[in-house]
Amino acid sequence: MESSNRAAEIGQFLASRRAKITPDQVGLPVYDAAKRRVPGLRRQEVATLAGLSVDYYTQIERGKVNTVSESVIDAIARALELDDAERSHLFDLHRNALTSPQRRPRRTTKAVRPGVQALLDSYDGPAFVRNARHDLVAANRLGYAFYSPLYPDPLAPDVTKPVNFVRFCFLDPRAHDFYPDWDHMADGAVNLLRTDAGRDPYDRGISDLVGELSTRSEEFRVRWAKHNVRLHYTGTKNFHHPVVGDIGIDYETMPLPGDPGLVLNFYTVHPATPSADAMALLGTWAATNIHPPAHVDRTVNVGE
Repeated sequence: MESSNRAAEIGQFLASRRAKITPDQVGLPVYDAAKRRVPGLRRQEVATLAGLSVDYYTQIERGKVNTVSESVIDAIARALELDDAERSHLFDLHRNALTSPQRRPRRTTKAVRPGVQALLDSYDGPAFVRNARHDLVAANRLGYAFYSPLYPDPLAPDVTKPVNFVRFCFLDPRAHDFYPDWDHMADGAVNLLRTDAGRDPYDRGISDLVGELSTRSEEFRVRWAKHNVRLHYTGTKNFHHPVVGDIGIDYETMPLPGDPGLVLNFYTVHPATPSADAMALLGTWAATNIHPPAHVDRTVNVGE
């Protein structure tokens, strides 16, 4: 992503955020409401709330941020009432717009470490590692069983070729069966990918994936244009697994500090529930049908 494009991302993101806020929400008076040409805040209203001149804020939306300080970015974030995910994303965009590719630390090619794989294998529920591109790069046996529908051959998932969660969601018709609330999952997938893209605009793998999906999926393209972002640490999800039926899970995610770009994910189910019964059945099925190697000796370039 060129410097001009990175700066333009800031303007597009800010415009999308102010379009979502009305003057009433931030306590501004509205005069001649019928004559307003924008659904949300005008530039001059954001500038007033942030304590900036209209010309200065307009230049920021046009991508001229070379001399803009973090305190100004913070003032804009407060004026637009950004949530934690949006605020972090804005700061990521600003930082990356000021940094050339030569000065940014490059993510190195690395393997999923044996210690990480051992941690996955020691967990009795589904557990897996994904990268910033949203490839499933490692899992335990139950993790591969849980996501076996994403592989061309569910009974023999080729773990040497990672599947991609976002590509599956938008390009594989089976996704609508696997995700009972497909719209919600699709929104989350795009918003999380947008967040990861903002953290590292030099990630060629993310750029290529976004380009592919924008070309092949109108559903993806519309969502990507909204510039929505999210943080993804804990919550609940619902699935319909082709082997065991409906499963509702709680999830916990955590970045691996020693492996930038990789994220560890654990799934749990509430005991004595239909989901627990389904997960137990999946474990039995996995024991006889899923045979991933104990450790995949594979390199994972988290920066591509």
